[in-house]
Amino acid sequence: MRRANPLKARLAAGKKNLGCWLVSNSPMAAEVVARAGYDFVIIDHEHGPGDLMGLVGQLQAIAAGGGEAAPATFVRVPWNDPVYIKRVLDSGAEGIMVPYVETAEEAKQAADACRYPPEGTRGCAFTAIRAANFGEFAPQYWDVVNQETLVMLQLETPKGVENAAAIAATPGVDILFIGPNDLTVTSGYSPVAHTDESVANVDRAFQAAKATGKPVAVTPHAGRGADEIFDMGYDMLAAGSEMTMLHRAATTAVGAHREREQKNG
Repeated sequence: MRRANPLKARLAAGKKNLGCWLVSNSPMAAEVVARAGYDFVIIDHEHGPGDLMGLVGQLQAIAAGGGEAAPATFVRVPWNDPVYIKRVLDSGAEGIMVPYVETAEEAKQAADACRYPPEGTRGCAFTAIRAANFGEFAPQYWDVVNQETLVMLQLETPKGVENAAAIAATPGVDILFIGPNDLTVTSGYSPVAHTDESVANVDRAFQAAKATGKPVAVTPHAGRGADEIFDMGYDMLAAGSEMTMLHRAATTAVGAHREREQKNG
């Protein structure tokens, strides 16, 4: 049976939520992350090698590794594509993240694709899909899925930020996600040479999103660490990926070994 979305309850309670990106398409990496106790994960299909069979394996691993405390599962789809969104939700994702949303019309297309009629336009195969335990719990799935699926839209351009209020007011939109790197680039700043102006530009986007009353998410970005991000009022932080953590741990271990090697001659 589909569980109540744990992140939805945490957001309603005003809690701060820590998440992790999954970019390697690896079920074993997903299982490790699920056991760590994150509040949510974002399985990335916009960038990297993610595919639908890899997604199913990761969702299975997260459920097995995390049990009842498993993190809420989002998939960042490649684009605002109802066909891809439908297949991801049928696979069992609990939320959808859509990149590069700039208008209320685009927000409506994304939100509608995530919900069955009459609230949306999602194709209706709930009697057989994995998300309904291959139909075993089809009636129960039907009763709750529209309410429990979370829709998170990315604001990554000045136009998207300008239209934040209209995007957030679109029925079915649950969370706004500030994409700091794309927003920096599309606003005319360098993504590698951050300035006070470029950091302030992202902060202004956050203020616009926060003013809508919807929960706001982000990744760590120049000038803003995890503690500061939560203190500013962000509700969700997707704090790095399993691959960045692996890289950091590996390079730290090798660096420590090289230091010892030099010290001991």
